[in-house]
Amino acid sequence: MNHAAAPTDSAPAAEAATDSLAPYDGGWHCSHLWYSFDRERLNALAPTQREAIARELRAVLDPAAEHAPMRMQASITSGHKADFGVMMLDPNPLRIDAVHQRLMAGVAGPVLRPGYSFVSVTEISEYVPSPEEYGQRLVAEGDAEGSPAYNAKFKAYGDRLEGMNRQRLTPEIPPYASVCFYPMNKKRETGENWYALSKQERSRMMGQHARSGMAYAGKVSQLITVGLGLDDWEWGVTLWGANPAYLKDIVYEMRFDEASANYAEFGPFLVGYVCDADRLIDHCRVRR
Repeated sequence: MNHAAAPTDSAPAAEAATDSLAPYDGGWHCSHLWYSFDRERLNALAPTQREAIARELRAVLDPAAEHAPMRMQASITSGHKADFGVMMLDPNPLRIDAVHQRLMAGVAGPVLRPGYSFVSVTEISEYVPSPEEYGQRLVAEGDAEGSPAYNAKFKAYGDRLEGMNRQRLTPEIPPYASVCFYPMNKKRETGENWYALSKQERSRMMGQHARSGMAYAGKVSQLITVGLGLDDWEWGVTLWGANPAYLKDIVYEMRFDEASANYAEFGPFLVGYVCDADRLIDHCRVRR
């Protein structure tokens, strides 16, 4: 039997299997993972062993490393829920999970305690208006179709839409230092069932919600990923803030929107501060 031919013959099948894991709409898989250090075990290690853990964390969490997903960001987590978090995005979910496996299978594994996680995918929301729907909205708001004002607004929206949808599917991570994550559902209770509403009514409320968020342009960036069928909550909301107080402000103000006040359910909030591996190692006192 010629075993040498087997890797070549199996390569196309393996590549096809990997390609089939990428979201069909051009989006990416997204995972949020949180970890805590087992202090008793860490403190029992010799300085050389702790230095080896620091080296491994630096290598595994390097966003420029060959193994790294398309996007990877670490953050120091405030409070007792975790010591640090890692957010990753990539077309291949196994490439994301491989980072977790590297952490747990290496020398850092025995002193790490996995905590909360959220698995999701990026998408273009059904509530993002198409150009045609945006044109109908302009008419409803008083702009005559074909008028100079209508044409200018319609063209500007079309020019922005491609870039906005690209950011929703394959997002760039903003350069803000503060980050917050929380999962959420839409209610399915008697008299408060989001899914029993018409698409028109849901779109109206989500339009109001979006306009509230736009007031924080330049202060807060938002990414909503979808956990439906993938995790316990329907959506994951990641907020990056130019200042931590902006995260508080936007969450507070948007809760008055009808879509949130009447139909939203929220899970745990995890807040942190973006860092590289070296800062994480120092902050969490991995070395003596």
